[in-house]
Amino acid sequence: MIAEAGCVVVKGNLAINGAVLKPSAATPALMKHKGRAVVFESIEDYNARIDHTDLDIDETCVMVLKYVGPVGYPGMPEVGNMAPPKVIAKGIRDMVRISDGRMSGTAYGTAVLHVSPESAIGGNLALVQNGDIIELDVEQRLLQLHVSDDTLAARRNAWTPPAPAANRGYVHLYINHVMGADQGADLDFLQGNSGSKVTRDSH
Repeated sequence: MIAEAGCVVVKGNLAINGAVLKPSAATPALMKHKGRAVVFESIEDYNARIDHTDLDIDETCVMVLKYVGPVGYPGMPEVGNMAPPKVIAKGIRDMVRISDGRMSGTAYGTAVLHVSPESAIGGNLALVQNGDIIELDVEQRLLQLHVSDDTLAARRNAWTPPAPAANRGYVHLYINHVMGADQGADLDFLQGNSGSKVTRDSH
């Protein structure tokens, strides 16, 4: 029997409102891990660089993907299952991967998903830089960025929020009203206003 068969929520300064991981899909040796961050600023950045032979990464690193949360993408795409790079030619099939996105079924790998607050709204995930040390301790429910508060504050002062994906229409409405993953990524104006009654035929 698997002791941790469901999903767990980990918290720390990298996920103040929590992040989600599925222990039964993770590699046991990575459930308690410290590693150097390798940062991808977007899914396009990941796709462009992941298999470059000069990418400074090894199996002990922690892959970090930013700006794929509800506001940042916009929407919450299934891109949290970042494949390890081909430059690691040691038969490595799993690494710690962290993002504010999601993945289908969380069926495999040590993927920390739904990081909240998300990077696009200024969550600390936005402030992670290459070389930062990140600690994951599933038993302690911990996800911690080992960077001082002063350093984070300085980075925040220098941080520029990404431009919104749209300035009008439904996407603009969505960006302005979607809540965080920790709140179900619902629209704030729908809270308390939706019921389960079906008033017409549903096909």
